[in-house]
Amino acid sequence: MSRITVIGGTGYAGSAIVAEAAARGHQVTAFSRSAPDAPVQGVTYVQGDAADETALSEVVAGADVVVGALAPRGPLTGSYRDVYRTIGSLAAAQKAPLFIVGGFSSLRPAAGAPRFVTDLSHAPAEYHQEMITVAALVVDDLPATPETLDWVFVSPAGQFGSHSPGERRGEYRIGDDVAVQPDGGGAISGADYALGVVDLIEKGDRHRAHVNLAY
Repeated sequence: MSRITVIGGTGYAGSAIVAEAAARGHQVTAFSRSAPDAPVQGVTYVQGDAADETALSEVVAGADVVVGALAPRGPLTGSYRDVYRTIGSLAAAQKAPLFIVGGFSSLRPAAGAPRFVTDLSHAPAEYHQEMITVAALVVDDLPATPETLDWVFVSPAGQFGSHSPGERRGEYRIGDDVAVQPDGGGAISGADYALGVVDLIEKGDRHRAHVNLAY
């Protein structure tokens, strides 16, 4: 079993990944600003600031896999990409693959087509900057990292989120950077997104890749 550190491990996606990985017997550390409402048995919870490089280095040290489940809001509004650059450097030094919880807008409706992020007229304006910031990770930042960083950017379906938690069905479909549900109306529950992420971790067959999960 692997030692998995989940940064942002008490948020919506992060907590689901923590629960799924722990249920499979992995040794899980969840790092976040807040303590969990319902701690998962056997998980080590560490409170700290993701913008604190020292705190990050302590939880990444010894990890076999690092998962980033952060959002570009609140304290990370202006530093989200910089924080991920730090996480990437620490993961590379540890020789641990980095799996990042992405967003739907970084996907394409068809092969070779512009990414959804190039036209956000379908989304409320208050979310545009967050979408642009998250997409920038896989459009600009991750491809520019040294080959020593093995990363997988995992975009969910368009309706993924705490506003639509859904139920565990024990299934999902996986695609590359072309959306499995290109109309944006697709969904996947937090539990099944986590199922897909931990499957990707265990299979270890995607490298420096953008994938997406949906029903």
